[in-house]
Amino acid sequence: EVSTDDPETAFCTLANREELNPEEDSIHHCLYQFTRNETLTETNKLLCDVCTQRHCEPKNNIKSEKKYVYTNAKKQMLISLAPPILTLHLKRFQHAGFNLQKVNRHIKFPEVIDLAPFCTAKCKNVAEGNTKVLYSLYGVVEHSGTMRSGHYTAYVKMRAVNNHLSDLVLRGQSQASETEPVKGQWFHISDTHVQPVSVSKVLSSQAYLLFYERLL
Repeated sequence: EVSTDDPETAFCTLANREELNPEEDSIHHCLYQFTRNETLTETNKLLCDVCTQRHCEPKNNIKSEKKYVYTNAKKQMLISLAPPILTLHLKRFQHAGFNLQKVNRHIKFPEVIDLAPFCTAKCKNVAEGNTKVLYSLYGVVEHSGTMRSGHYTAYVKMRAVNNHLSDLVLRGQSQASETEPVKGQWFHISDTHVQPVSVSKVLSSQAYLLFYERLL
């Protein structure tokens, strides 16, 4: 969504992102880099409709040739609507010459994550005054192998029926104040094999997809 807000507030977030100091190789660092403020200059300048229109206005009854005007600009991608279910897809490949190579390093991710530093200050479905947008982890997809072959497995949390999540999906409103992870038992699923695992085992997995449900 293109924003035309006041430049003083257009890049403001629900929580101060500059206080994050995210750890390298963490999901917080990934989100911080993905939502960073970028400056568009030189060949990346932005086409300015207002400047172009002003340049093409007739002067002294002389019709000027239309010329598109480009200007320096700032760009930042922020979350404008906090979803009831948050899905994070990690890029697990990189270019190695003309080939693609899988990225195998571990990316740290938490049980509870706060999206407020990555949400616009005018996030549509966050109550005024709230400075936290919390999500609890409930599923992880892991890939083992290479770019040519491998195997997908999953970690899933089995928990009681979450009426709060239903309220979010149906009405888009949050009335809860939980700040702890939704309680439940984790299971590792590989084809037809299912076994209970500890949360530490889940958090040490090489995540490819992460699934969170909204708490607050």
